[in-house]
Amino acid sequence: MAPRVDALYAYLIGVSIVFIALIAATLLYFVIRFRARKGNERAPQIEGSLALEALWSIVPFVIAMTMFVWGAKVYFAMARPPDNAMDVFVVAKQWMWKIQHVEGNREIDELHVPVNQPVKLTMTSEDVIHSFYVPAFRVKADVLPDRYTTLWFQATKPGTYHLFCAEYCGTEHSRMVGKVIVMEPTDYQDWLKYSAGAGEKKTASAADLGRVVFEKQGCGTCHRADNGPLQAAVASSLIGPPLKGLYGSTVELADGSKTEADETYIRESITDPMSRIVRGYPPKMPTYRGRVSQEKLLQLITYIKTLATNGTNGSSTDSGQAEPKDDAARS
Repeated sequence: MAPRVDALYAYLIGVSIVFIALIAATLLYFVIRFRARKGNERAPQIEGSLALEALWSIVPFVIAMTMFVWGAKVYFAMARPPDNAMDVFVVAKQWMWKIQHVEGNREIDELHVPVNQPVKLTMTSEDVIHSFYVPAFRVKADVLPDRYTTLWFQATKPGTYHLFCAEYCGTEHSRMVGKVIVMEPTDYQDWLKYSAGAGEKKTASAADLGRVVFEKQGCGTCHRADNGPLQAAVASSLIGPPLKGLYGSTVELADGSKTEADETYIRESITDPMSRIVRGYPPKMPTYRGRVSQEKLLQLITYIKTLATNGTNGSSTDSGQAEPKDDAARS
């Protein structure tokens, strides 16, 4: 996005320079032309000009609209991650950046990414407001407690780039710095495998870790992670709605409204379940605020997101393999 942002700023600065020059030249001309003279000289009365009025109204309006349209296009492009973006989770804490990849790799104050690959960051804070800022990529977004914000970028050149917190967050704010390390795809894959050091290979993905959280917290007691043919027989006894296919779907609430089941909705359903009750289910879910850390929340949400495409039964205690997708096989 950096070239697009730079081009927009160059246009804004160029327009500003042109108008500054025009205003300064006009002011200088008026100072000279209408300077004080001897005697009691009076300036002649000047009548209004419709053409001149229209000119200085229409031209600034057109220029302002080009700024607005251009800026809106850049904003929407920056606000909408591509569908093929790689997911990375970021938790800010005084005074560090804790980062986890979906493959399971974790980092502190460093973010390794492959070159020419869109990267979507899902971010939250454990304490106060922070701001994730990479100047070289022209991207910055506030990171808020109890809320998810997203940011995406696509690095086009390998190298190491500065990462800053751009929101004053306490006494050690100036030390909350890090770096984004952009690597060739093959080097990145090697890093994923052996980033633990001493050749230790990463095996537990964020979804796998989320499945562990799901089972340890006993979520399967009330929520089924599949929606196979057994659901009709047990629907009346379910305390909570099934989770398969939840992410990205439209959820009907008890008050008649509807909402999209995105990351923020799922997080709110875990930490503040009474705020939005699903239609047809009793308001009996306890809050897990403070019982599950921010990292585990992200892992749990990642696991629930995978249930939109696979048939894993979160209430089981197997090794984490997906159940057969065929209903007959599941029966």
